[in-house]
Amino acid sequence: MKSDILVCSAWRDRHDRPVYTLCETCPDCGADAVNSAPAPFNPEDPHGEYRRALKERARE
Repeated sequence: MKSDILVCSAWRDRHDRPVYTLCETCPDCGADAVNSAPAPFNPEDPHGEYRRALKERARE
């Protein structure tokens, strides 16, 4: 799922803090805006089995 909220791709170089926008370009500097959402869940996670086991133990 793609987020509608984008962040300036050059914010580390050109801004003091992240600049969020709904446009395809940054409103302050004109650089391209990129998806601000975190990476999606990976079903082939090699450590998923251990994480699920820990979660199950914590519920007991």
